[in-house]
Amino acid sequence: MRSGAFKVLTGFVLGATIVGGYAIAGPTNVPIVKACVDNKTNALYLSKNGSCAKGRSAVDIGATGANVKSIAQLVSPSVVSIDVSATNSDGTGSGSIYKSDGTTSFIITNNHVIESAATSGKIDVELNNGDIYPATIVGRNSDYDLAVISIKKGFLPEIPNGDSSSISIGDPVIAFGSPLGLSGTVTSGIISALNRPVTTGSAAADSYMDAIQTDAAINPGNSGGPLVDSQGRIIGVNSAIATLGATATTNGSIGLGFSIPFNQAKRIVDELIATGKSTKPIVGVSFDPSYTGVGAKILALTAGKAAERAGMSVGSIVKTIDGFKINDAIGAIVRVRSHAPGDLVTIVVDLPTGGSKTYSFTLDSAPALP
Repeated sequence: MRSGAFKVLTGFVLGATIVGGYAIAGPTNVPIVKACVDNKTNALYLSKNGSCAKGRSAVDIGATGANVKSIAQLVSPSVVSIDVSATNSDGTGSGSIYKSDGTTSFIITNNHVIESAATSGKIDVELNNGDIYPATIVGRNSDYDLAVISIKKGFLPEIPNGDSSSISIGDPVIAFGSPLGLSGTVTSGIISALNRPVTTGSAAADSYMDAIQTDAAINPGNSGGPLVDSQGRIIGVNSAIATLGATATTNGSIGLGFSIPFNQAKRIVDELIATGKSTKPIVGVSFDPSYTGVGAKILALTAGKAAERAGMSVGSIVKTIDGFKINDAIGAIVRVRSHAPGDLVTIVVDLPTGGSKTYSFTLDSAPALP
């Protein structure tokens, strides 16, 4: 069966509620993370050396899988709810505290959560303890549906960083956010698929995701919240859900949620924090939207860019990129954007004159759309 890319719903909200001692099975080789639970508040703290201060008890995370209660205690203080008020629309979403110094905290979220307030409007961030702070936009990237906002509040708990390249289908995951405005909501599930080509957004500003697919319940409002692994480390930014189609009267979880891999998000987020802008990798081609065969047909080459320099030809059909089968133009764009500018890619094409050819070259860089 052909598995092409498809477009899914965006614009939903996520949250994080601590649940009881439910545990889900995990791989037997998951490293044990040492943590300490405060005996009075039940707050969870990472332990650098395995020991705990007076008044705290030691606990192991990851030894027998993802203990949702422990992970919720560890991660929830790093998850925020986002409320957006703009001239023509209001909305809610979620985010993760990525960096926090003495005065300022930077929060990862989706571009579609806050874009209505990009020119005018107000963004408020509610912390896990209920405190609310006004936020400003640090930078946006609609190509990847990512954004960074900041609040003037320092020394907040940063979400532990994970490695999305190390995850596998079947791994346990936990989603945090404020679905339907219900802040502090936690849901659990598994990774259902990897490298799923997904588009979101509008025709004028499509976002392309090399998505992590999960069956953890994600609903409107979860957007921008973290997807974490069995040790509470962020491995994805929840961004979209599939619906039953245009005829569906309600939008909610049907077990098909999609997250931006954290390794891709981290590069963009770091650029936005450093400069307020970000980049994307490009091959320097445009694809033929009328082509209905399997693959992506090259309609035109951009002068001086990587594809032209490598000698690629108009009319060629892209069949694989880095060994991944390409079913259509969306799949090709997603596969390219899974890289960073400067990465080496290998592309196999069917030539318009017959036969196939393999090209290997370095990706160029271009400014990403805000």
